[in-house]
Amino acid sequence: MQRSETPSTVPLRPPEQVMRLARMGAFHQTRLSFMRTLLRRIRREAWRWDRPVWHIDGRGVGTAVYRIRSPHHCYSLVCFAHDLPPEKRTDRVIADAWDSTFTLFDGEPDAADLRRLAANVPLQEAGRCSQQELVLSRANKSVRLFEHVVDRLAAGEQPDATQIEAVGYLMRTTAVYGNGKFGVADRDRIAQRAEFTGPFQAELLTVWLIRAFTVDLVEHLARSRAARTAVPLDRVLRRALGVGNSTGLGMAPFLVSHPALLHAWVKARETALARVRALESALPGTVERFAAVFERTRQQIDEWRTDDRRQMQRIVELRDDLVRLSEQLTHRESRRRPWDALYRWAERALSVEGQELLVTLLLEPHADLVDDLARTMSVDEARSFRIDGTASAADTLAQIEDNYGWALRIDHDTRSANARFWYISEEKLEPRLGERYEEPGGELEQPLAIARDVRQLHAALRGVPPQTPLGEVLLAHPGHRFAARRVQICARYPYAEIRDNLVSAELMAIDMLRCKLAFFGATRFDPRSDRWVRITMYKGAPHPDELAQAGADDWAFAPASQPPA
Repeated sequence: MQRSETPSTVPLRPPEQVMRLARMGAFHQTRLSFMRTLLRRIRREAWRWDRPVWHIDGRGVGTAVYRIRSPHHCYSLVCFAHDLPPEKRTDRVIADAWDSTFTLFDGEPDAADLRRLAANVPLQEAGRCSQQELVLSRANKSVRLFEHVVDRLAAGEQPDATQIEAVGYLMRTTAVYGNGKFGVADRDRIAQRAEFTGPFQAELLTVWLIRAFTVDLVEHLARSRAARTAVPLDRVLRRALGVGNSTGLGMAPFLVSHPALLHAWVKARETALARVRALESALPGTVERFAAVFERTRQQIDEWRTDDRRQMQRIVELRDDLVRLSEQLTHRESRRRPWDALYRWAERALSVEGQELLVTLLLEPHADLVDDLARTMSVDEARSFRIDGTASAADTLAQIEDNYGWALRIDHDTRSANARFWYISEEKLEPRLGERYEEPGGELEQPLAIARDVRQLHAALRGVPPQTPLGEVLLAHPGHRFAARRVQICARYPYAEIRDNLVSAELMAIDMLRCKLAFFGATRFDPRSDRWVRITMYKGAPHPDELAQAGADDWAFAPASQPPA
């Protein structure tokens, strides 16, 4: 049955339910996540790839180039492998040296390009990039697993699958920069290219190719150590290795500074859920498909480990949720709208983490129903930037009261409500979170205290005649322009605003990171504090040489002990 035959009559979940950090911080990857939409496109369009340059010595130092061709453009991942002293290896943003550095080059670099890139890419933000470079990245080895894999392969043996599962990657990126940062090409240069119209497609293509490089590197080092005995990495183990990533607060403000884009992401996900829930009966094969993915997900959750007590408690609850869900599936009755009934049961019976995992599971068997929504997840944000100054004070007050009642209920005069402030670090130009009453720098605060600012605008508007044009108020009080723009954006895009106080003492910034990374398609969330997290990307995904022959697009559900489809 096609999408057009199944009009949705189930309402989308309301923003006041979805856009709370406790729920956003429980999102999981779905088939609309950006890694999965990218690999579907590459496979569908039969992109071609090769590795024209491999100048890596026996120590693992040198240059490699991976070239990939879409139907319309060619891109090259240029990789620089370094001999990094152990004492210099750190995931902190203050690092100035890494095991490997990368750039995604627009086209095919010639010898002069490679010399220029070799002089600059290893320096990362200290180097000089051109508009030919689309993405800048760097990565460090997971040293124990990296060396274990090289040693075993050199000895003619396969690495220990348990160790591979425990870590999940040979290298982890500590930054993947695009969109004009540190001199790389602005988004506008590539935004109209079909392959990059979706969010973060250039960055995620970079990470996918980095993954191929990490496997090629360990196999090369194994051959360099013992050419007669070395063996390639088993394909099942190869697929089980993703790319790690360490992500901190630098990513968090993105969700606030791109409200229309956030709305597009969340609305696509919520629309997909509503379409599935609206089905009058289960489509052929979807029950069986749901059951198969459910069992693989249970095994994945059993293998999910973290040292973070908060997240580990949520994982324990999630395992209990899956037991209850299994029992519910066993005793399900034939009824109208079976998927809707299952979701409504989950809202009563499962934790928030369990509810959001069920959203992922419900979408998975319904590719024909939901995959077209991936095309709606990009927007022209400039269209929402202009403030309508002709709107009246009364109309603006009504918009605030309709969409920001949660902000008006906060007592912003308390120390707890104003405990933090966001600022940009001078050294690395990265967002940071300061303690307002313990640290200097509050005068450098970035405009992320949305709830407080909107409440101040509300108070100002109540002090003028109802028909006063908003533009007149803003001319007299230009400090309210930012909040006025937010209010008008949220009136048009209801999922644009996180409905929590982002400077309160209770803020868990990790929830903002989890939300964004789930849309990317990340798995194995491992918080290292309330402000940074380690994840795995592309675990289970096909490699470039496997994609054309890969099975169903369900690699994200492959547990360690089960070969991916």
